Amino acid sequence: MTETAQTAPSAPDPGTLGIICGGGAFPTVVAEAALKAGRKVFLLPIHGYAEAAAVARYPHEWIHIGAFGRLSSVLRRNGCRQVVFVGTVLRPSITKLRVDWGSLKLIPRVLGMFRGGDDHLLTAVGRIFEENGFELVGAHEIAPELLVPVGAFGAHQPSASDLADAHFGFEVVRALGRYDIGQGVVVGSRHVLAVEAAEGTDLMLERCRELRANGRIRRHGKAGVLVKAPKPGQDRRLDLPSIGPRTIELAAEAGLAGVAVEAGGVIAAEIEAIVRIADEKGLFIIGLDS
Repeated sequence: MTETAQTAPSAPDPGTLGIICGGGAFPTVVAEAALKAGRKVFLLPIHGYAEAAAVARYPHEWIHIGAFGRLSSVLRRNGCRQVVFVGTVLRPSITKLRVDWGSLKLIPRVLGMFRGGDDHLLTAVGRIFEENGFELVGAHEIAPELLVPVGAFGAHQPSASDLADAHFGFEVVRALGRYDIGQGVVVGSRHVLAVEAAEGTDLMLERCRELRANGRIRRHGKAGVLVKAPKPGQDRRLDLPSIGPRTIELAAEAGLAGVAVEAGGVIAAEIEAIVRIADEKGLFIIGLDS
């Protein structure tokens, strides 16, 4: 008796990938990775954050923050069951939300979302999407090349003191993250020089530059490390910490020795530009197992 060959069932088609786009280079990196993998993409750039020139070459439709009814309608109309949130978006004021008819029933929940930190807010937003039948996926799941790996990049290496500051910084981020505070700190000689809160990384680094200029931070030469890592238990599909060329420029202006990130927990776009600027400015860049 002959046996009939069994054909393994094919994986279900995930459909078009919906990419909700903030600012910066990350949305297009994710879009290109999805296209390379053979998936269709549909971009939903957010007014006031996404860059028109960056999304113009992809199928897209602009949206406002708060218009969930229209957003969900656009996703369904374009066959998007899976959704990625990626790109820079500043936490909006609740009074600036563009609420539509589809969002009115969510108003009581929205009020509760804003009573807490960013991770609390984003987790609540993600829950609304899942309750409406969408699957959230992380940018790093679509484009794993965005994740910073273990190792140093570029021409400069951290000193033993820099590495000690980096690991101390990871401890600080973990401790503060339990209270939903920031994803970054600046440390020098195991002294916390700055903590990232509502202002974000760039403004924190600008503050460090000002503190050094007025003598509140007293260091000779390049000293101090910017440390970035995810908060404990945060939903990595929604808000992984990131670095970009501007991060390195501001770290240099603040007089820091370098940047250390949690390997596999931080994303970076334009890595060639990051390394080039770091080499020019004399900073080290390193991914560490925290």
